[in-house]
Amino acid sequence: MSAPPPETAENSDSARSSLEALRTEIAKAVVGQDPAVTGLVVALLCRGHVLLEGVPGVAKTLLVRALAASLELDTKRVQFTPDLMPSDVTGSLVYDARTAEFSFQPGPVFTNLLLADEINRTPPKTQSSLLEAMEERQVTVDGTPRPLPEPFLVAATQNPVEYEGTYPLPEAQLDRFLLKLTVPLPSRQDEINVLTRHAEGFNPRDLRAAGVRPVAGPADLEAARIAVAKTTVSEEIAGYVVDICRATRESPSLALGVSPRGATALLSTARAWAWLTGRDYVTPDDVKALALPTLRHRIQLRPEAEMEGVTPDSVITAILAHVPVPR
Repeated sequence: MSAPPPETAENSDSARSSLEALRTEIAKAVVGQDPAVTGLVVALLCRGHVLLEGVPGVAKTLLVRALAASLELDTKRVQFTPDLMPSDVTGSLVYDARTAEFSFQPGPVFTNLLLADEINRTPPKTQSSLLEAMEERQVTVDGTPRPLPEPFLVAATQNPVEYEGTYPLPEAQLDRFLLKLTVPLPSRQDEINVLTRHAEGFNPRDLRAAGVRPVAGPADLEAARIAVAKTTVSEEIAGYVVDICRATRESPSLALGVSPRGATALLSTARAWAWLTGRDYVTPDDVKALALPTLRHRIQLRPEAEMEGVTPDSVITAILAHVPVPR
């Protein structure tokens, strides 16, 4: 296999322009979800996975499908249900009567963008079947490891846990997600725009008819990842990330603070955001911009704080306001 081309400023700028065009392209199908689009792009640059949380009907599924169409990537969808088995996700051995042998039938996880729809509606055994795929980027069936395609991203949607019939994700699996993005209800004007599009014949199942076209591809992602890896992180910025994460471990509102893996994740997402905004170095504002989506699912509130109306976002926001910012 030939070596990838050397990274140049032209490659980096071209990749950035292509990824910036994603927002315009996805907007042809999805109205008013720019932060979620940016979060998904950051996750792709960091080779991470995303948890999308929002009430049913706010275009979480459509958002992932539009991203795949804009990047010319393969995508598959799994509807998680209470009776879904792990083999329904990863694949299984199937007996072939003609050859009298077992052959591997790949599951939907063998794709570039896996949409795990309503992941908290399935029991923990099936939820955990994604762990190896997300962490190791491979699936082991009958003792044989099988690598997954590259790039590979799991975008799992979940309904808020107060809905009936849900199984909250365990901390071990939550920590495997790079970002937790909230997908809010649209504003009044955005909702009017959605209805207007549907009245004009928009079909969410036919993105090509909606005008969504590939504007970037795997080569752009690879060039972008190389550029992100070269983004400078000063010792002061690294210390700032550590101070934020250590403050969560000392917060009286939290039973569980951010682990060192969470600190590493925050540094990675801040680097990707810095590069996307056109810089080759990380600033404290980059860290602040990605702190909420990177950390909100890695902390656990104390029951008494939860009863008082404290939220993970409010705790992190307060910590950001109190931790000294490097100059």
